Amino acid sequence: MKTTKLSLLAAATALCLLSTQAAFAQKKYDTGAPDTEIKIGNVEAYSGPASAYGVIGKTEEAYFKMINDQGGINGRKINWISYDDATRRRRPWSRSAS
Repeated sequence: MKTTKLSLLAAATALCLLSTQAAFAQKKYDTGAPDTEIKIGNVEAYSGPASAYGVIGKTEEAYFKMINDQGGINGRKINWISYDDATRRRRPWSRSAS
């Protein structure tokens, strides 16, 4: 009885180890996501009345640079794209309302 339980435990452990190896070996990401980079976009107020919040974008940029300098995320570099909105409020509904 003890031998049967031990054999069953060993078989279950082996099955778990073998089934997780395939998941770690995969390097295929979703459609449009290359194996070499991760694109992250941001719109921040770097100028204008709310430019004090621009320091958030600069801090994020420095953080992603640090991650890239350390080798990226699983070997993928972060491509940080950030645009200045100059604190202009856009009202897309104002065009259709007139």
